Amino acid sequence: MATGHNFHSLILREYDIRGIVGDTLHESDAQALGQAFGSLVRSDGGSLVCVGYDGRQSSPAMEAALVDGLQSTGVSVERVGLGPSPMLYFAATDSGADAGIMVTGSHNPPTHNGFKMMLGRKPFFGDAIKNLGVQAASGEFATGKGSVSDKPAFENYVARVLSDFKGDKELSVVWDPGNGAAGEAVTAAVKGLPGRHLVINGEIDGTFPNHHPDPTIPENLEQLKAAVAAENADVGFAFDGDGDRIGIIDGNGNILWGDQILVILGEAVLAERPGAPIIADVKASQVLFDEIARMGGQPVMAKTGHSLIKSKMNELNAPLAGEMSGHIFFADHYYGFDDALYAAIRFLSILCQQDESLADRYVRIPKAVNTPELRFSCPDDRKFAVIEEVKERLTESGADVNNVDGVRVKQDGGWWLLRASNTQAVLVARCEADSETSLAALKSALSEQLSASGVALPE
Repeated sequence: MATGHNFHSLILREYDIRGIVGDTLHESDAQALGQAFGSLVRSDGGSLVCVGYDGRQSSPAMEAALVDGLQSTGVSVERVGLGPSPMLYFAATDSGADAGIMVTGSHNPPTHNGFKMMLGRKPFFGDAIKNLGVQAASGEFATGKGSVSDKPAFENYVARVLSDFKGDKELSVVWDPGNGAAGEAVTAAVKGLPGRHLVINGEIDGTFPNHHPDPTIPENLEQLKAAVAAENADVGFAFDGDGDRIGIIDGNGNILWGDQILVILGEAVLAERPGAPIIADVKASQVLFDEIARMGGQPVMAKTGHSLIKSKMNELNAPLAGEMSGHIFFADHYYGFDDALYAAIRFLSILCQQDESLADRYVRIPKAVNTPELRFSCPDDRKFAVIEEVKERLTESGADVNNVDGVRVKQDGGWWLLRASNTQAVLVARCEADSETSLAALKSALSEQLSASGVALPE
């Protein structure tokens, strides 16, 4: 009888596999994942899988166990080496591989690690990840002796990212990879760009000694802000731990959030592709959707989640998409996956081809008053029920509701959002308004609905 492997119940997530090393995630899990995923690739008629890994201290051992598991199913493995997740996506696409797996803990603490997967040119998520758990538990794996080869992708990846840079303006730029996996790629890429470039925290160090590598948290951008001010720089770029999310600040230290970044990128893409659909997640500002429409594009509101966004891009043949979390997806001259370094290169190209500074462009972006993203605990077996209850009450009241992902409610002066996280036992809320008075009214409406379902809005 085949011997199966049971993954810890917490690590098979909606978009990836994530756990705490030595607690919920072990090298035996990496090997079993290789066996289950390799068996799936074989059953789909595939034979080649690319594997990469990030800079966490546990990643080399996890990568070795993963490769061992893959090889045992008879698939051939190309090890693309240390680098950001987009480098693995690029390598798998460029080589024509049937699949790819990235060993990465993304922006999570140093004690965490995990795996992101792609099958063919498509993201691998949801039920497909859960089914890997079923496959592993059954112990029914394909067998064989696959080949393993080292095929470093670093140089080709950096060259490809740089190939779409345009402009010759001499700007001053500060880059902060946050000691994450994009550090070496950023350091190499800036050598091919005009202007003056300073890379801070460029050494890959999985302990993240300077700050946590998550550019959506303002305190993680303080070091970048200080360097931009000291250098009198025009722009600063920050990256998360595995280089698929971006943060940007202007020369005055203002943070550009994901939707504001998309306004600027969208303007350039629409100049070349008028009328194209531009996708943003449900948490994005109404300002973004209004600006895309004003610039002649088709604004599309989609569910939050990088895998879901990629799928929507394929469905609509959209050239550009983004999330508030800083994932930016270019299918315009690129491959459609989220790549923070590529997004930075395209953003810098815009700045290098116009006279207006980023600080001045920031001023021109319409502003709204909003809350930060509010996250509060709600049991997994209750969170989706709360959303349904709220949706039902709102529908009965005749409210203006978009239910593409939870409920996004328009009312006088703005909108509020309530959705259930796909990856954690939490509800997520956000409010945006044209004034502080309107914002207070929106928060009151949100609180009223939550209270009706027995949930208290956090202070």
